[in-house]
Amino acid sequence: MEIGNSKTIKVSKENYLWLLRLAAEMQKEYNKPVSFDIVLEELKNKNMKKKKSILDLAGRWKMSDKEAEEFMKDIRKGWGKWKIPSL
Repeated sequence: MEIGNSKTIKVSKENYLWLLRLAAEMQKEYNKPVSFDIVLEELKNKNMKKKKSILDLAGRWKMSDKEAEEFMKDIRKGWGKWKIPSL
């Protein structure tokens, strides 16, 4: 990172402490000082590499078997209607 290209941002105390904990963990792992910029870069890279899937949401909400069946029926119905836009 170039010093001339740095920017100041405001974060809540809670987020500051969270970043501080992450930086401390990374410093132990890398055995060298780690800046918040490096922490944010790692988080960005990790997030960009993570493949997004509807299955990532599995188990995130509570529903009955009947509600789940209705949900899946609606999903299938929607996919059946979906058309790729022509170029």
